[in-house]
Amino acid sequence: MIAVGLATLRGYRRMAVTSRLAIGAAVLGLLVIASAVGSLSLGPVGISVSHVVSIALSYLGIEAGGFSRTEQLVIEQIRLPRILVGAVVGVALGVAGATMQGLFRNPMADPGIIGVSAGGAVGAVTAIATGMAGAFFLALPAFAFAGAVAASFLVYGIAAVGGRFSMATLLLAGVAVNAFLGAIVSAIIILLPGNGALREVLFWLAGGLDSRAWEHVRIAAPPILAGAAVVLLMARDLNLLTLGDDEARSMGVRVGMTRVILLTAAALVTGTAVAVSGTIAFVGLVTPHILRLLMGPDHRVLVPMSALGGAVFVTAADTVARTIIQPAEFRVGVLTAFVGAPFFIFLLIRNKRQVYSL
Repeated sequence: MIAVGLATLRGYRRMAVTSRLAIGAAVLGLLVIASAVGSLSLGPVGISVSHVVSIALSYLGIEAGGFSRTEQLVIEQIRLPRILVGAVVGVALGVAGATMQGLFRNPMADPGIIGVSAGGAVGAVTAIATGMAGAFFLALPAFAFAGAVAASFLVYGIAAVGGRFSMATLLLAGVAVNAFLGAIVSAIIILLPGNGALREVLFWLAGGLDSRAWEHVRIAAPPILAGAAVVLLMARDLNLLTLGDDEARSMGVRVGMTRVILLTAAALVTGTAVAVSGTIAFVGLVTPHILRLLMGPDHRVLVPMSALGGAVFVTAADTVARTIIQPAEFRVGVLTAFVGAPFFIFLLIRNKRQVYSL
């Protein structure tokens, strides 16, 4: 009877997870589509929603007509790749944020906490300052990605010195490495000889999706989707890690290996995102935290919902950024900071006891 009861309870839990996942995916999926259609429609060249839909249907072999060749080219070559890059960047930051918050058992954890964003910034600024970014198309994303991954492993290596991993040491090492890498970026900016390179560095540091092309989609999508899939497959283990290392170990989780894999996946997706979009702050903080309040803490639901939520957040922010001061363009990273910084202060005030306990 006890075994039957436990089996029934597990069945109810699976049904609850499935239902939350289905409802959340339906709602956020519609928001992703709505934000993408709105972004395709808005801009210096206004395109009606009906024409956007007609162009989309034409890709499926359904000829609806009514749109011009110019409108089709604007969507195909300019707006659609930019939206797709923004969406996958949002997926990366949302998934990385959910992973970091679960690993650190703290709602204020962020992908930048392990030096990923700062490392990517050093790599990208180095590529710009040395002229490599202008000489070779893939140099800037390659340098940014290498810097992001190197910084994250440096922080993890410091935390694991002596063969004993310490989460508190990881956090403190992240603070120190972030400060050190920030100093390197500042030094490079000071030493830059030309205003053109300085402007390019500052624009990249502010984060943006301008001039994103299909090449950037092909660069960003595979590693981000692969890293997100790894985190999703390990969502159950991440749930157990939130209970503490001893509890997780007693339930069969290989804590050390699991933590390394999750941190590597988070570094991979964040480093790739930083490489193609620059530093877009607070998406990894705000999106998972809000969705945790709405959908619960189960990472089997939270991770995919954070991916969709991040895609909505970045796509919507980019639409506002490129239309709010036309014909000029606002920076996406600045806009997300305007939203995320007050939210972070609110979390600090609300959770100050938990912060001090770290």
